[in-house]
Amino acid sequence: MTLHRLLLRAASVSKIGSRSAFTAAKPDHTNPNWLRVGLAFGTSAFLWGLLFKQHSTDVHEYKVRNGLE
Repeated sequence: MTLHRLLLRAASVSKIGSRSAFTAAKPDHTNPNWLRVGLAFGTSAFLWGLLFKQHSTDVHEYKVRNGLE
């Protein structure tokens, strides 16, 4: 047997004998995991809030340093 045939045979045996953990269960899009959805949106809103707060603090500091306020 040539090396190419051996590799093809090994690849076909490994595909048949193993199962990927990532495709074991397909996600159910009709019933989302609401805890994860809530955590994702909550985290996003929290980070946007921090961004706006930091921006307004930076603008205020800029105005004070340059005598604009």
